[in-house]
Amino acid sequence: MDPFIGIRFKKETAKRFQSFSRTHFKSHTEAMATMLDFFFYNEISPRENFGPTGRTIEQSLKKRINASIAIIRDMEKTQTKPTVAMIQSLFEMEEPKKKTLILEKKKEEENQPKFHKRNK
Repeated sequence: MDPFIGIRFKKETAKRFQSFSRTHFKSHTEAMATMLDFFFYNEISPRENFGPTGRTIEQSLKKRINASIAIIRDMEKTQTKPTVAMIQSLFEMEEPKKKTLILEKKKEEENQPKFHKRNK
């Protein structure tokens, strides 16, 4: 059996460590050794700031994406849709209505009798 040594911690810190240790490790010694190894092998200090976390990066990305979507929607409303409508109106071809020359026909019809008498 390995010898133990007592280390003094504040009560709140000791309880936090115990609950963390119980959920992730078999013993408190294994938990402490693993944490120390992590900092030693990765050559980092527990006081270092690693920069933005995944949550903050996600929030900033969502903000940028929402801003991009708003810009695209505004472009659709102000530029794309009106331009498409104008182009469609240019390419829509209505068949010209065939108008007969009514004046000319009336003149011809007036010269001819409307009713013919039948000869029996």
